[in-house]
Amino acid sequence: MQLQKATSGNGAAGPVKSAARALDLLDEIAANGPGTQLQLSTRLNIPKSSLHALLRTMTERGWLQTDPTGSVYRLGIRSLVVSSAYLTGDPVLSRAAAVMDEISAATEETVNLGRLDGNHVIYTAKRESVHPLRMHSPVGRRLPAYSTALGRAILAEQPDHVRASLVPHDIAPITAHTVTDRDAVLTIIEDAARLGYAAESDESCVGVRCFGVALPFGRPTVDGLSVAVPMSRLDGGREDLIIETLLSVKARLSLEQDHTVVR
Repeated sequence: MQLQKATSGNGAAGPVKSAARALDLLDEIAANGPGTQLQLSTRLNIPKSSLHALLRTMTERGWLQTDPTGSVYRLGIRSLVVSSAYLTGDPVLSRAAAVMDEISAATEETVNLGRLDGNHVIYTAKRESVHPLRMHSPVGRRLPAYSTALGRAILAEQPDHVRASLVPHDIAPITAHTVTDRDAVLTIIEDAARLGYAAESDESCVGVRCFGVALPFGRPTVDGLSVAVPMSRLDGGREDLIIETLLSVKARLSLEQDHTVVR
């Protein structure tokens, strides 16, 4: 008997429903935290009866685990194994490591590496500040690109029509200070394109000012670096030092990239 290949309406291979649900489940718990079967069913709009077998299978395989009561599901150890393998094998992370160390040494502040994913950025690596007051920005955190310095710096490298498509008309604030006017955000991104870097204060974390630049690793540009500083430490020309450090690193990497392309 010949197996019939599942197709979508346009003739292309369609998604496998059970696999899509398993991935949606991992994404949901990663983004919004653990939940009971009923809570996850509601959050994902999946019938509780359909979700039961999926939760059991993913728990048995280690992708999920439960609390001592057996009723609340959270990510399991297999999720860590796969994410660690991704971080180890990603070429940009290995290439950016020395750059992050350099910026960290020059600024003594928190340095974040992030990647554009849709219209969000996902933080992929971090160097901690040497100061006692540090920023809570764990690897794997996902934030709107248009509301962060790192994300705006990456968006500034995109063509105008791409920028416009990635900034929504309705912007949900992260803090009370997040810029939510779409035209104002697009203007901020245009300014970042002109200046070569982006900045924001209080918009993604209250009391913190961030500075970001895009990394010229391939086309289109999807990776960037940021330095996050408590505003209480921005004195004595430290802002200028951070901006100059980021722009210098970006210029050097751009020159190296151009030489690589020419060769």
